[in-house]
Amino acid sequence: MTEPKLFTPVAAGDIALANRVVMAPLTRNRAEHDTLAPTDLHVTYYTQRAGAGLIVTEGAQISPEGQGYLDTPGIYSDLQVERWRKVTDAVHAVGGRIVIQLWHVGRVSHVSLLPGAQAPVAPSAIAAEEVKTFTAEGFAPVSAPRALETAEIARVLGDYRKAAANAMAAGFDGVEIHGANGYLIDQFLRDGTNHRTDAYGGSIENRCRFLFEVVETVAGEIGAGRTGLRLSPFSNANGIADSDPFAVFSQAISGLNRFGLAFLHMVEGQTGGPRDWPEGRGIPELRALFEGPYIANNGYDRASALAAVESGAADMVAFGRPFISNPDLVERLRRDAVLAEPDRSTMYGGGAHGLTDYPTLDQAETA
Repeated sequence: MTEPKLFTPVAAGDIALANRVVMAPLTRNRAEHDTLAPTDLHVTYYTQRAGAGLIVTEGAQISPEGQGYLDTPGIYSDLQVERWRKVTDAVHAVGGRIVIQLWHVGRVSHVSLLPGAQAPVAPSAIAAEEVKTFTAEGFAPVSAPRALETAEIARVLGDYRKAAANAMAAGFDGVEIHGANGYLIDQFLRDGTNHRTDAYGGSIENRCRFLFEVVETVAGEIGAGRTGLRLSPFSNANGIADSDPFAVFSQAISGLNRFGLAFLHMVEGQTGGPRDWPEGRGIPELRALFEGPYIANNGYDRASALAAVESGAADMVAFGRPFISNPDLVERLRRDAVLAEPDRSTMYGGGAHGLTDYPTLDQAETA
């Protein structure tokens, strides 16, 4: 019997993968509080899930300015690099492949999380209405941002470059640039959050400029074959909006082809919600514009993942929440086994409970 294509090897740029099941990035808020470095819990957590063809880590901020939630890890300090190296060494020791998601949240932050209680930065000084973030005091409305000066953009690009270099020093197989879900890059792309009048605002071409400069910077540092990107064209996560997202992302995705990226990873519809887009101007049309490996994400189950890969609609399929409670998700999908449900009360913050204590299928059967 022929093995389903979902479980066969594939190359994501320069990264050889054993199968086409991707662990999507999942914020878990368990970095060491004072240093925002990973801990031994992260080593166990990711090693348990190394059966994925590719692990994309939780978002790791590229600088202190890029943090938006309590206790999320960074990739800017020597200690963070050293601790991430323990994660990658352990994942590689059991045959896994792992990339780190490079994250700058832009306006989706709170002054209590930022150095000197400074205001978050964004393309324009437009607050994210009715958006909350996770702080030491619990969930709180995000703080009003200030607009980045044109001269500051080079500094932010430098932060991306340094974070990418740090990722390689930490032993990662590559990086995924976080351009989705209403964070900084997404804020530059959308006319609802970008009211700039310089070279980074106004026309779609100008609004795509920051995205392309980040991609060029990261790929120039570590190689395009180890650089991926995540986008969410039709998501309104974190208060993001645009008057014509199809036009924006058609131009953005077409422009990416010149870089030869390892992969494009798209949230298909609302983040963690309905798979909705306009007829004839949606995900299938955008996916067709990209000439490299494509990772599909959002609401996939075994049947739809198998079908997407078999049909060529996707080269790989990313699963998020199922990986929280099913460390051996690939094996469960292969066997068509029942999936365990995650405990939502332990998703964000805490210790080992709800992070590393979910049993594998074999452990559950012998318990």
